Amino acid sequence: MSTVLPTRAARRSARRAGAAYLVAADETSLVELELLLATLPLCATGRVFVEVPDASWIAPVTAPARMTVTFLDRSTRTGEPGTGRRCASGRALARAVTAWADEMLCSAEAEAEVAHVHLLGGYLGTADIVEHLTERRGVPAAAIDAPERFGLLPR
Repeated sequence: MSTVLPTRAARRSARRAGAAYLVAADETSLVELELLLATLPLCATGRVFVEVPDASWIAPVTAPARMTVTFLDRSTRTGEPGTGRRCASGRALARAVTAWADEMLCSAEAEAEVAHVHLLGGYLGTADIVEHLTERRGVPAAAIDAPERFGLLPR
């Protein structure tokens, strides 16, 4: 008699009690971020990345207990490697979100791994994130919410 063991992805899915969320914001969208987080279910899991100009912008954020909030202080980061420039607005956010996606969205079943993506930051970082998630990680555009005024997603 053989035993069929669940795949790693199936075990990971079974452990996840609520929907998985990925939220990206910057200093221009802090009010939208607070409103979004207040509307998420208590069982929501996932990551929140918030890019800010410097440490003075970092303040407590109320999120569901199973979500991790990470502030990205732009003043302590560099720009493109080898340029000696400072980190441009949206760059730290795009780097963090794409690195997270590359590590956490391991399979071709990206739709099942992250149920909801909310991008609240500025255009440049948001455009890079949408491109990476849809083209490289296979996240369906329907799972991503970005400002309509940017025209990044089909409506």
